[in-house]
Amino acid sequence: MPARAAATAAGVGSASMKKSKPEPVPVMDYRQYRRARRLVHECCNYDGGHCIALDDGEECVCVQSISYSLLCRWFRAAVLPLDRELETALFHRLDAKRCAVCGALFTPGSNRAKYCPECAGRMKRIKAAQRKRKQRAKCHALGAENPL
Repeated sequence: MPARAAATAAGVGSASMKKSKPEPVPVMDYRQYRRARRLVHECCNYDGGHCIALDDGEECVCVQSISYSLLCRWFRAAVLPLDRELETALFHRLDAKRCAVCGALFTPGSNRAKYCPECAGRMKRIKAAQRKRKQRAKCHALGAENPL
């Protein structure tokens, strides 16, 4: 048996030979499309409605600005992360949660996450202040009869 056939039979190298399935292209609704369209103007390849990356001597319309699908890989990798809520809505639909404070969609880091990253820091401070207030109220050393 040749070395290549033996390696394949043993399972070595078979992962690199398998073709991976392409990711499904997310399709946006009208509201998401409008948000993405506003974001397209932030792209470094966008120039007056045309895409510099697709330009091969003749001007080419930016495909992301006219499509309801996420077609542009550059937009997906570099521009879409600017709008975390839209990115979460398009890519993390199953594991997305709503923030308990502001209602924004976010991808939780654990199953206990309750707040989006923007609200988490603020809520951490509020909860710590409440906890310390309760702790100080229980303190017997500084009762009402012994004010400082």
